[in-house]
Amino acid sequence: MAFPAVTNVTGSNPGPQSDTLPDTVQLPTGNIWKIGYFNLTLTPVGVGVTTATEQTFAATGIGLLTTDFVYVNKPAAQASLGIVGARVSAADTLALTYSNQSAATITPTAAEVYKVMVLRVQPNWSQQATGNQLDW
Repeated sequence: MAFPAVTNVTGSNPGPQSDTLPDTVQLPTGNIWKIGYFNLTLTPVGVGVTTATEQTFAATGIGLLTTDFVYVNKPAAQASLGIVGARVSAADTLALTYSNQSAATITPTAAEVYKVMVLRVQPNWSQQATGNQLDW
């Protein structure tokens, strides 16, 4: 059985049998509007001894918004160094918090290609007042 052809994202299907083959481009529940996966080449500065420090990076071209959720993967592991936070601090600006658990300054590897996943909430979504928040 083949999936029905979807022609648009407005909720209509002008093709044949539109009563029995509705559009299937969006799940019936949820509040995630867009998901994107991007590569960013970053060159962080050194992270001081036994500390966590936030560094910001220009992410021009992605179109990041401060309401976006971001998940970041550093490609190479470095002993005692971790990413403990990721956020969009301003439009098109990615902020990463690096943690150094050693007794020496660690400089993250220069010019690494980080993987960044962006989740954007539907702009017209509002949390319901009561009940299970996933079943709105």
